[in-house]
Amino acid sequence: MAKKKLKEIVINQDWCKGCGICVSFCPTKVLELDKADKATVVRPEDCICCKMCELRCPDLAIEVLTEEGDKDE
Repeated sequence: MAKKKLKEIVINQDWCKGCGICVSFCPTKVLELDKADKATVVRPEDCICCKMCELRCPDLAIEVLTEEGDKDE
C-alpha cells in the first residue's frame, strides 16, 4: 500500500470555532490555536496524514489533502 504524502491542510477559518479538539488529537503537534483562537497549521512537515484533525473536527473545518507516494514494488 502506498504511503500518503501531505499535499495541504485546508482550514476554513469561518467555520472554525476554536474548540481546540484538532490540536488535542494531533499526534505530531502540527496544529495550534492562533491569537484569534482559530486552528492554524504551524508544522506541516510533521504531518503524518492520519487525518485525526479532520475526523474529530465537529465543525468540518479541516480537510487534509494527500497525494499518493511511491509504491513499494
